[in-house]
Amino acid sequence: MRFQRQHHPMHEARMRGFGFPPVPPGPHGPHGHEHGGPWGGRGRGRGRGRRPNVRGAVLALLTERPMHGYEMIQEIDSRTGGAWRPSPGSIYPTLQLLEDEGVIVASTEEAGGGRKRFTVTEAGQAEATAAAETPPWADVAQGTVSSWHDIRDSGAQAMNALRQVMMNGTDDQRERAAQVLDETRRKLYAILAESE
Repeated sequence: MRFQRQHHPMHEARMRGFGFPPVPPGPHGPHGHEHGGPWGGRGRGRGRGRRPNVRGAVLALLTERPMHGYEMIQEIDSRTGGAWRPSPGSIYPTLQLLEDEGVIVASTEEAGGGRKRFTVTEAGQAEATAAAETPPWADVAQGTVSSWHDIRDSGAQAMNALRQVMMNGTDDQRERAAQVLDETRRKLYAILAESE
């Protein structure tokens, strides 16, 4: 028998905000910025692991073609399957530093809304070539990317099951589902709290 969907403030309060990030947490944070984890994707928070080599990544990309900062973020994100998406707060200061050192030079695009497109200078060519030989995004193991996708897929399946319980379940079933969620949340935080 199909039950009518009912709205229960208690259940809805527990459900609010229950979702999964669109991309893997970066080595340097849940948002993957340079604050945590082994990848350094969209960073949200401080973390463990070495900082990703943003400088090397920028120079490696610029051996391929001139790019602006946002293009670089997109390229690194794409090449790591979303496991590493540097934050603007790491890319742009790096570009400024490299420009100050004379390693890269910027030209402003009129057609591109005045955005700066960067090119490697002769002085920076040797460092850029070396960076391109072992680009930092290659350090993001395929197994790590696959692992993230596996977790995301499992989370999506769990959300689908939860949606079915919330829409079609009885009050008792919804209450039990909420208890499962509470327990799962505690276990996930316990994993994070484990010492290295």
